[in-house]
Amino acid sequence: MYRLTSRLLLYGDLGEDSILLALARVFEDWERGNWEKPALVRRVYDQVKRLLDLATLYGFDRNLWHDYLTFVLITNENSFSLTCERAGASDGSVNRFALADFEVFKALFDFDFGPIEAALGIDCFSVLTHYRAIPKRAQLYYRGVSGAVRALSDAIDRAGAPEEIFDLVTAHYRDRGVGMFGLNRAFRVRETAEGIDFSAINNVDAVTLDDLIGYEGQKAELRENTGAFVDGRGCNNMLLYGDAGTGKSTSVKALLNEYAGQGLRMIELYKHQFHLLSEVIAKVKSRNYRFMIFIDDLSFEENEVEYKFLKAVIEGGVETRPDNVLICATSNRRHLIRETWNDRRDMEHNGDVHRSDTVEEKLSLAARFGCAVNFSTPDRRQYHEIVKGIARRQGLSGVDEEQLVQLANRWELRHGGVSGRTAQQFINYISGKSERE
Repeated sequence: MYRLTSRLLLYGDLGEDSILLALARVFEDWERGNWEKPALVRRVYDQVKRLLDLATLYGFDRNLWHDYLTFVLITNENSFSLTCERAGASDGSVNRFALADFEVFKALFDFDFGPIEAALGIDCFSVLTHYRAIPKRAQLYYRGVSGAVRALSDAIDRAGAPEEIFDLVTAHYRDRGVGMFGLNRAFRVRETAEGIDFSAINNVDAVTLDDLIGYEGQKAELRENTGAFVDGRGCNNMLLYGDAGTGKSTSVKALLNEYAGQGLRMIELYKHQFHLLSEVIAKVKSRNYRFMIFIDDLSFEENEVEYKFLKAVIEGGVETRPDNVLICATSNRRHLIRETWNDRRDMEHNGDVHRSDTVEEKLSLAARFGCAVNFSTPDRRQYHEIVKGIARRQGLSGVDEEQLVQLANRWELRHGGVSGRTAQQFINYISGKSERE
């Protein structure tokens, strides 16, 4: 195995802690006789445990060795894979190196673990290659990942020549992309000693815009702007503002679900991470995806200055925002930075009334969002429609609609007033009560 991995060129940068390279070192010591049985068995088991953990996390099944090698292929970001993602496979000289690497992976697919199992008295590799996973609820979060990996794994297993594997893998890069961006749709940003890293969010709410009852004008405006962004047409950064619990964040998640198949990805950023914005954009600007940087519940107190980072990135800095990046924020405030009467002390000047420079500075952030969509509190009739709509969608039966409305009115008096969130919480309560009874 170590002779095979040493031949990898484009895919050679796997990281010293990768399972494949760790196993290759085990085989190297075994073949050269530099081993004692208990210690070598322990090293094998350590890597098998890592393979099992990976399989449990992503829901791999049947042949975990094949699935792992396929996972390596589709997550390895190198010059070849990234070029294929952006422009598809070409007739360049790099294809020769890619074909050589795919020949190595095919040999690894067909690798015979029998001799080392016989020498060490183990059968773990035989179990891994004929594996049957116990269903796990957590695997549902990674169903898209496991489905993509297993489909490509089966296709590579059936392939004969390296040219067939080349076509399969480059087609995956073209259609789904490379790395975790190709396998997931939403991410958080982590700051590490080496820079920033993206952590996948795998339990994104499966809500759609149709699930949001009412707000038809707002949904149409969001669809129009997001559709233009995904299609590469002119669009604006988006600010969803208005009363709490009216569906702002839900609408953003619904947009992701609606357009993820067309290449939309979301990166969630928190206020304390605004200094990382330029680095985040630098990481994604050359990728073949459309990235929505999502900032939830955006607002600033008067002594907070982080908004200056956001202003510079959105509009006004030397470097322009890339075409594949869109800023989307939600806020309970239309004007995002708290304004006080002290900000207006320079209003009077020689008898003329001027706009306060301080106020202008604070209002200029909101002005940088060209698509500002208001979500206001529903009136009582709309609230009742939302309650009844959610009840129908959740299959709530056995409760008369008139009685449901009366109970909903009592509920909102004690739970923050009429809103979509209050309606959902009320239906959750009624559903739970019905199940208990």
